[in-house]
Amino acid sequence: MIVVPDFAATLQDRRDKWPWFDHTVRAATRYQAQKGDYYAAGMTYFSVLALFPLLMVAFAAAGFILVGQPEWLDQIRDQIAQNVPGSFGETINSLIDTAVESRTSVGIIGLLGALYAGLGWIANLREALTAMWEFVHEPGSFLATKLKDFAALVGLGLALALSLGLSALNGGSVMRSLLELANLDQAPGVGILLRVVSVLLALAATWAVMTWVISRLPREPVPFRSAVKGGLIAAVGFEIFKQIAAIYLASVTNGPAGVVFGPIIGLLVFVFTTSRFILFATAFAATTRESMALAYVPPPEPAVINTRVEVNEGPTLGGGIALVGAGALAAVGLGFLNRRR
Repeated sequence: MIVVPDFAATLQDRRDKWPWFDHTVRAATRYQAQKGDYYAAGMTYFSVLALFPLLMVAFAAAGFILVGQPEWLDQIRDQIAQNVPGSFGETINSLIDTAVESRTSVGIIGLLGALYAGLGWIANLREALTAMWEFVHEPGSFLATKLKDFAALVGLGLALALSLGLSALNGGSVMRSLLELANLDQAPGVGILLRVVSVLLALAATWAVMTWVISRLPREPVPFRSAVKGGLIAAVGFEIFKQIAAIYLASVTNGPAGVVFGPIIGLLVFVFTTSRFILFATAFAATTRESMALAYVPPPEPAVINTRVEVNEGPTLGGGIALVGAGALAAVGLGFLNRRR
């Protein structure tokens, strides 16, 4: 006799024994119920869409710089011609020439496109985060919503700039320069210590950004302590994924096809996976005991009471005929009995 294991009972037993596992299952259930992958795909779309106007802005900025430095422009053209094979290098050089000549118009169009794509991206992100918390948000006017989204986009940009600044400070060259100033660059174990400190500082910077995203970008207020826990999970997962992504990009860019398509595919995978990390971490923060105690509980639907009314309208025509017939038969029967007596 084959014994079929009861997976549901086993899962429930593990959830009862391990609180962290129960919390993870709640977070995964919330993520799936609120269509986390659907929102992550939308965030990926707007991220890639924003890439092109940002490149236009970068080309325009480079054009303003290179127009006053013709020797730099010649060096860039030579490097592209040497490292990019065939007509593709010529195409890139022609794009650079166009960017230099049309730097003003390219910059304006790029800024407008980046603003449009950025507002779409931040709106999708805020809707996704709000959905993970299962909040009921009453939409305001179109203009007020866009102004709030723009303010959130600027705030996120400042948070990312601060994170990048901290990441630059914990870079190897900066840290080694500080150690040299303190005459500690030759101390035993300083290399390992430098590596550990760099990783911890990078993790702290990412943790701060993720916590800010989870706690401040939803359209309704959220418990900050729960957001800190979710931010830590997102930061750890993101830092691990960054190391894996670096290995992946290094492996796929060896061949000619990898040089062309590897970065594009890598960008899509990176943005989609990062979006999923953020949304799952938000679902984790939204399913803590503290957050669930403050969760919105919709009121029950109004009860509908149907009163049943029965109306007795008396005998029908057929019923009356039947009663008359029964009475006649009874009279005949009684008369017959009287005669026999």
